[in-house]
Amino acid sequence: MKLTKYKDNPILFANEHNDWESLCVLNPAVWYEQAEDTFYMLYRAAGKDKKHYIYIGLAQSKDGFNFKRMFDRPILSPDIDNADGGGVEDPRIVKLEDWYYLTYASRPYAPGRYWLAEPQPWIDAPDEQGVSYLKENHTATHLAISKDLIHFKKLGRITDLRVDDRDVIIFPEKINGQYARLSRPMQWCGAGFENNNPAIWISFSDNLMEWGEPQLLMQGEQWWENAKIGGSCPPIKTEFGWLHLYHGVASKDKAYRVGAILLDLEHPSKILARTKDFIMEPGLPFETDGYYNGCVFPTGNVVKDNILYVYYGAADKYICVATTPLPQLLNYLLK
Repeated sequence: MKLTKYKDNPILFANEHNDWESLCVLNPAVWYEQAEDTFYMLYRAAGKDKKHYIYIGLAQSKDGFNFKRMFDRPILSPDIDNADGGGVEDPRIVKLEDWYYLTYASRPYAPGRYWLAEPQPWIDAPDEQGVSYLKENHTATHLAISKDLIHFKKLGRITDLRVDDRDVIIFPEKINGQYARLSRPMQWCGAGFENNNPAIWISFSDNLMEWGEPQLLMQGEQWWENAKIGGSCPPIKTEFGWLHLYHGVASKDKAYRVGAILLDLEHPSKILARTKDFIMEPGLPFETDGYYNGCVFPTGNVVKDNILYVYYGAADKYICVATTPLPQLLNYLLK
């Protein structure tokens, strides 16, 4: 089976009227607030500056397809002289009781226009091995919290600086009294590891800031995910297990495609089912021609009226949505 792409994609474009989002919008976190019957989209955005600082904006919708920006300013910005000074990227959101928890990737310095491979002279860091993450401008993942999706309190870094670690996704409830998360440490592969390429790891915590030793959850198995895989959307609790959408990258074409797994509700380190074939791939012009050609990258999913809405960045330039009846996808996985 394949996810059904919305006929009027893309659903969000860059906004020329605001410098901070005048170049691209992509990779959104999305939350459906049932009491308000409203979809909230927290989207990654960047302008046309050479350093390519990255921000998060906010839009809302009543139908999940037609989104309207709520502000002309970002709701989350990098603190230029602090640890997330390069940008606030690829948010994922969950709600635990009355609080929203947002994980986001960041670098100490702005990444520059990576699709042009331009020099980055503003990255001026010590050469000492212990701070090599500065010179290499490694990604770390940070956590922020909010009660209204507008005002956020940054709590700080939650990943190990010894590795470039992103695609960090928190489960939407405690499991056996602990928080759980998925992540994708880039350097944990090859010699000394079970996985030859970057893969998805799972770990647990008592407080969301300090995490136990991660264990390998899954690695690429099929041709379309043989270069690397990573978590995409926050897990959704179903009667059959935790439904999680992930992304895979193929070595032959470097394209990003989408797969799905079911994890055990009580023991999420156990995979119950996994798609052998991808359920979405790039194919339309706005997915194959952009700042990363050939990319569908989901970062948000919600369920309304038994329909799964999957929100994804297309070619690092636009935001799109695809849907499927939730029972249909679960049935496909279980079979």
